[in-house]
Amino acid sequence: MAELQRTLLLVKPDGVQRQLVGRVLARFEERGLKLVGLKLVHVDRALAEEHYAVHRDKPFFRGLVDFITSGPLVAAALEGPNAIAIVRAMNGATRPHEAAPGSIRGDFAVETAQNLVHASDSPETATAELALWFRPEELLSYQREIDRWVLAPGD
Repeated sequence: MAELQRTLLLVKPDGVQRQLVGRVLARFEERGLKLVGLKLVHVDRALAEEHYAVHRDKPFFRGLVDFITSGPLVAAALEGPNAIAIVRAMNGATRPHEAAPGSIRGDFAVETAQNLVHASDSPETATAELALWFRPEELLSYQREIDRWVLAPGD
């Protein structure tokens, strides 16, 4: 039985500006993941720096922060069995030229600096990032009729 997980997906400012939000979210819904939180936000510098704190000492940190604060982005919380691995695989490799065709980055991105999406990389990161981007009351629990067609009994 697969572990039911929640994970963060960000459609970064380039995805919003290129009007790809609907197409990106549709891929995850079509896969069978459940949308349990969603918002359009213009990120302030403090949140951006906290989100990317793991990269603080790297030379590209400032560029990450500048980019993610450059325009609105969409923060989504997705839920499903093995959601963390599924979302990361569907996003594709960080460097678009290494991303497989069929992945979001493989289909829509050209430059690493504008690679459209972010996803949590582990259960611990997902928990921390979801808490950073969503208040508890913004994450919903609900049943979908389609779950019996997507999830194995007991999931």
